[in-house]
Amino acid sequence: MTRDEAITLLRSHIKAETLISHALAVEAAMRAYASKFGEDADKWALAGLLHDIDYEKHPSPEEHSLRGAEWLAAAGLPADVVHAVKAHGTHPELAREDIMTKTLCAVDALTGFIVAVALVRPSKKIADVEVKSVTKKMKDKAFAAAVNRDELQKDAQDLGVEFSTHVATVLDSMKAIADKIGL
Repeated sequence: MTRDEAITLLRSHIKAETLISHALAVEAAMRAYASKFGEDADKWALAGLLHDIDYEKHPSPEEHSLRGAEWLAAAGLPADVVHAVKAHGTHPELAREDIMTKTLCAVDALTGFIVAVALVRPSKKIADVEVKSVTKKMKDKAFAAAVNRDELQKDAQDLGVEFSTHVATVLDSMKAIADKIGL
């Protein structure tokens, strides 16, 4: 599947521009990590772009990611992409052992946290966010209280990456597409 085909598929299921922006941010972060790990950047980018394809129609933890994985399998995406999308949800019975799945889980919530950090900046621009801004906000439990900080740090550890390095990788990938994600 080409990126253009993936965008068309994504937009056929997702109407909210905030979710599209999130998908683009995760796509960029997945592409950055694929390059770091010597993996297929286009394939990893597709996993990031399409990971929340079912979220508008199936947001419940019981269904989210399972329906999307079904749609992606039917569309002919590779099994490892389908698995990464499926396993990124809250389904502990699904293995998160391969590096693509671990990476998707690690960048998903962090992109949202970084957006939250950007939006409290006076400029509301991601260009003004630094790694230390993100790590400082991690210590403020009232900020983006729904984000599980322990999970964010564990995800980076699962990748074998220092947390600040993880933040830098994701932040830099998002800065590179700031205009596309409205930041």
